[in-house]
Amino acid sequence: MADTRREKLQAMLENDPDDQFLRYALAMEWDKEGATDPSLELLTRLTCDDPPHVPAYFMAGQILARASRLSESRTFLRDGIEQARQQGDTHAAGEMSEFLTSLGSYGE
Repeated sequence: MADTRREKLQAMLENDPDDQFLRYALAMEWDKEGATDPSLELLTRLTCDDPPHVPAYFMAGQILARASRLSESRTFLRDGIEQARQQGDTHAAGEMSEFLTSLGSYGE
């Protein structure tokens, strides 16, 4: 029986492996557990979906910034802003733009 939230999400994904919400939630659980690589792997795959999962760009950008991987963070954020605009999600585009601006030129 699945005990942790992550284990429960993984079990649910066995029945519906393409569910974007469950995959995103699992990426968040991995991040909460400090498992950066599995979290980023899931988020990256979500950005390759059709249509791409816009929140995955933002979360990947935040995780990468926390890990001082600023160049990668900026790339995710810029790609996410473009994708959000294409999908008509001006709110997400604005949030990612603000976060990108907050990174400044540090690390470039």
